Amino acid sequence: MAEPSWQEVLRLRLAERNEREAVFGPFIEQYRRLAQQTKLLKERNASLLRAVSSVKTNPSASTVLVTSTGEDGNPVQTAYIASLESQISSLRDELATVYKTQSQNSQRLLSMNETLREKEEAIRIEVENLRKSNDELGGLRKKVDQHNELMTEKDRTVQILHDEISTLQLELGQIEERNQTLSKDNAKLLQRWLDAKQTEANKMNELGKRGASPQPPPSENEGWSVVANGQDGGSDTEWLIVEDEDNP
Repeated sequence: MAEPSWQEVLRLRLAERNEREAVFGPFIEQYRRLAQQTKLLKERNASLLRAVSSVKTNPSASTVLVTSTGEDGNPVQTAYIASLESQISSLRDELATVYKTQSQNSQRLLSMNETLREKEEAIRIEVENLRKSNDELGGLRKKVDQHNELMTEKDRTVQILHDEISTLQLELGQIEERNQTLSKDNAKLLQRWLDAKQTEANKMNELGKRGASPQPPPSENEGWSVVANGQDGGSDTEWLIVEDEDNP
């Protein structure tokens, strides 16, 4: 995960500082109001004290103003009215401050709502991207499973083919060994037959030298014949073993 930028770090630290300082906000506001109220009370008390002092120095003025509605008015009442007006002015200032604070809070609330909406939209996009990523991941996992199953089936087929090839190679080896054995046996039999025929030919040649007229024995093997190498089969005839021309 990437590290946050310095702007984000600064913003987070400022937000933490504001959150810490906002804890003491109500106490500070109450203290400010108490100090302002104390100041107003002190001013009103000072005005009342001045009015009382004025009454003490001029008692006839107070008596006249209490019993009649003169134009000069009672100093105590004037001081009290001035104190009330000062308090009203202070309350108006405080109300204006409250309205101003309320307006600022409303503006901050709108800004925070807009920020919240943007955050919710970003979260919605991230959730949608996450869902798509999960879907793609599920599809890829399914493909991987299918590929693994296919590879397992191919491995099984390859193993079967290897087994069949091994069996065929074994059978081929046995057949080649049997063919070699048969070839050796055939060669031995042929050699024995040729030796026997050669012996018979030698015997016939021996008889021919003695003056007899031997006849060739019947051929016992197809494809081979005993023929006379001479004329009329007389005493000078030599008998040979030859292969028939039509023998494949």
